[in-house]
Amino acid sequence: MLAKRIIPCMDVDKGRVVKGHKFQNIRDVANPVELAKRYNEAGADELVFYDITASHENRPIFLDIVEQVAAEIAIPFTVGGGIRSIQDIQQTLRAGADKVSINSAAVENPELITEAAMKFGSQCIVLSIDAKQVKPQKWHIFIKGGREDTQMDAVKWAEQGEGLGAGEIVVNAIDTDGDKNGYNLELTRAVTDQVNLPVVASGGAGTTSHIAEVLTEANADAALAASVFHYSDILISELKNYLDQYGITVRR
Repeated sequence: MLAKRIIPCMDVDKGRVVKGHKFQNIRDVANPVELAKRYNEAGADELVFYDITASHENRPIFLDIVEQVAAEIAIPFTVGGGIRSIQDIQQTLRAGADKVSINSAAVENPELITEAAMKFGSQCIVLSIDAKQVKPQKWHIFIKGGREDTQMDAVKWAEQGEGLGAGEIVVNAIDTDGDKNGYNLELTRAVTDQVNLPVVASGGAGTTSHIAEVLTEANADAALAASVFHYSDILISELKNYLDQYGITVRR
């Protein structure tokens, strides 16, 4: 059995790590470089960095901060936000990212996924999906930091993304983001049932049991979380001990 991954997420705005609730009410948390070093030492399996306003503000990602973070960590590093072109992907990988996460740009230009996968390898290309429930068992994709409803079906888009060449899918549940009441198991399971790629669950972690649930009941390959790690509500070492006792294989 492949080990399940624990992935802290740093949402970055104006050079600072921030955290919101359902993509709103953003508040300051920490310096991204210092926080990244802490996660590297704490036993995180990977680290995700999202420049959360780059797409909405139509500007490039903060590559200088990406470079500073990459220089301080030895774990796989995924970077997203404001990435619109092959050149953007190339610059982000050169700045130290191991994987690049594409969201809004992939919706607007699906061929970007294929072109990027062919040039850099599927293992570098992550399709990030911000999904919100619009009716029972139906979720739409939202872009521009959750501001714009595309009317596209999120599960079908995940399937399409796999066919286009993405190597991994992140499912961000807007409805549960920041609630700390648990991941959206129904949405996550709907995606894991339809694709053969690794699926990372995001949005709603509040307890160790929430993380165990999404890794088992929803078959996620990895659990991504932010505030519970930022504020040390959950320590990664203790979480891995808990998951191990739960019978879930984790990396040590």
